[in-house]
Amino acid sequence: MAVAAEPPRVQRPPPPAPSGALLWLRRNFFDGWHGVLLTALGIWFLAVTLPGLWRWLVADSRVAPAGYDDCLKSGGACWAYLQAKWRLILFGTYPFDLQWRPALAVGLFCAAVGLSAPRAMWASRSRRWAMAAVWAATILAIGVLMWGGVAGLRPVPHRLWAGLPLTLGLAVIGCGVAFGLALLLALGRRSDMPVISWLCTGYIEFIRGVPLISLLFLATILFPLVVPADVDVDKLLRAQLAFVMFFAAYMAEAIRGGLQSIPPGQYAAAESLGLGYWRMHLDVVLPQALRVTLPSLVNIFIAAFKDTSLVTIISMLDLLGTANAAKADPAWWGLYIESYLFIAAIYFVACAAMSAYSQRLEARLAAGSGGGRRG
Repeated sequence: MAVAAEPPRVQRPPPPAPSGALLWLRRNFFDGWHGVLLTALGIWFLAVTLPGLWRWLVADSRVAPAGYDDCLKSGGACWAYLQAKWRLILFGTYPFDLQWRPALAVGLFCAAVGLSAPRAMWASRSRRWAMAAVWAATILAIGVLMWGGVAGLRPVPHRLWAGLPLTLGLAVIGCGVAFGLALLLALGRRSDMPVISWLCTGYIEFIRGVPLISLLFLATILFPLVVPADVDVDKLLRAQLAFVMFFAAYMAEAIRGGLQSIPPGQYAAAESLGLGYWRMHLDVVLPQALRVTLPSLVNIFIAAFKDTSLVTIISMLDLLGTANAAKADPAWWGLYIESYLFIAAIYFVACAAMSAYSQRLEARLAAGSGGGRRG
């Protein structure tokens, strides 16, 4: 009995994956009963708070030329106060007629950061040298602008530096120098030479065991007592050294964790190629370790940027200090929320930019090493 042949099977493409705005909303806001509950609570919170915020920030706010009495009567934000004090908050006691110099210095720094942010700018040796030259020229130009004394610029002592330039200087220089010191400390702690390992371990554990405030007090109060009377180290330099010492210890521990994650086979492979100690670490070990420790290092950078506000306890005016100085004006007595919102926005933008850039860099490094992005 003849068997009927089966009809040929037709290969059909798989159904398209669901997509669209409704699917995005369901996955992010209505995924399960807990998602619906959190979404409902969020909508309720926004409905309760947004009208009042809108009235205070916009509807009832006052801008220049409104005065103190008008601001008090309105009950809203007094942006006229911020318009009158923003230069004091940003640049502090720097001479008023010369504040274009720190403004230009901050602009040059931001331009250098933006120029060096794309990874392609560091892709080749020639580009790396070019970026190093750009940063050297930027730092030199910033120093000339802030100090003066050359090119016809009036000299300004750094005891008058305050506000945003001081915050950026303490954070950027402190983290940059601390990172180099942290590399040496992390390698020294893992060294086979006992003396070096003990010294690095003792330094790291001691510094991590004391708060930054105590180091700032030691740098400003105790240090002048233990050095010869004819030795005068500026207070700004002493505060900068305290930042370097403190955050170098924390960075060293983060880097040491990355070094411990490198398989022993990587060391053996580097040694089999005839690489010495420094070439092995610079070319093989440290690039892999820093890729692992990138989130921790960025977290330390963000903490260092925010912890610059602690210098107010040693009579230095960073952003927080200049905001406190601005609210002390009797002509605007009792108004301070606007200045704190202003500096909070600066801190948020800077920290959010560092976090977003680190996430992009981490994703690119993970893709380049064959790994996937981890949540």
